[in-house]
Amino acid sequence: MDKLRFQSFGSGSSGNCYFIGNASSGILIDAGLGVRSIRKSLRIIGLDFENIWGIFVTHDHADHIKAVGPLGEKHRIPVYSTHLVHEGIHRSYCVTEKLYSSRKFIEKNETIEIGDFKITAFPVSHDSTDSVGYTIEYKEKRFTFATDLGYVSEEVAMHLRQADYMVLESNYDEQMLLRGPYPAYLKNRIISQTGHLCNDQAGKFLAENYNERMKFIFLCHLSHENNLPEVAYTTVQNYLEEKQIIVGRDIQLITLDRLSSSELYIFDL
Repeated sequence: MDKLRFQSFGSGSSGNCYFIGNASSGILIDAGLGVRSIRKSLRIIGLDFENIWGIFVTHDHADHIKAVGPLGEKHRIPVYSTHLVHEGIHRSYCVTEKLYSSRKFIEKNETIEIGDFKITAFPVSHDSTDSVGYTIEYKEKRFTFATDLGYVSEEVAMHLRQADYMVLESNYDEQMLLRGPYPAYLKNRIISQTGHLCNDQAGKFLAENYNERMKFIFLCHLSHENNLPEVAYTTVQNYLEEKQIIVGRDIQLITLDRLSSSELYIFDL
């Protein structure tokens, strides 16, 4: 049985792209990096564009969709998202090569099957045209992506509670943001319920909702200006360990780098 594999190619405001699949094929969550960068990362793990079944887009902000045009139209990789997200992609200034033949529409809370994978989109709260997270099921394991969300709704929480592995936003440290140089309107946008999830929100949710099914937590989309990997890690770790959930024993906690690929994680099934 082929094991589930995950790698982040980049996670942050400079560009987001994640691979999830097996040794021979898989999907991308978002494509906010350059085409050459994505191809280089795939080739390092022995894959190329012909091994990618589809790109699943979370929302239409530039750092998540930069490469969807050429990947979809030139390299013929299907680009999946909701009708509203696709409308936003079509209007976006950063997508100079528009999607036509590669555009695939999905509905929230409806599961589609690609190969051995079952993929379900669910709504999240963010100030984009539309925004979703994804749960991917493979060989009875669940991997949930919840990035760029202002708060954890009950529907998002349901998906995360059922996940064996998750990518969860931990965008900013609240004190760093409030004391930092951002103008007031931008600070208000980030902390709003349609903004981003902070370290404390991520840590509190995980501590209150942890169960033994959860094996790996990947903290994603860390801000360059308002966060540090060690701050995000320590904040979430402290919340968990206050509940006697020991990082390294009960659960693995990893912060994903903004600009470089993570290691390739291969999970037992």
